[in-house]
Amino acid sequence: MVVHAHVDSSEFRVGGPRFGLVVSKAVGDSVTRHRVSRRLRHIAAQLMSGVESDLMVVIRANPASATASHDDLARDFSKALEVATARARQERS
Repeated sequence: MVVHAHVDSSEFRVGGPRFGLVVSKAVGDSVTRHRVSRRLRHIAAQLMSGVESDLMVVIRANPASATASHDDLARDFSKALEVATARARQERS
């Protein structure tokens, strides 16, 4: 998976952090894409509680996400989120 992060410095921001999912047809058929989306939403909900409220995150699933275990997805998302967050914070400063 690929994770992109952006620091939202808007004074009109409400709530947060926010995240979105991109699961293309390359991942699989409709049933597979929805299963991957549900799994990623569940993982994101667990991890986003530790993320600053000014962050916007986009998760793009790769075809390998369809066959990855929950633990693999969670580990990969956690690592990618750390890198993307650090990159977004560095770009802001």
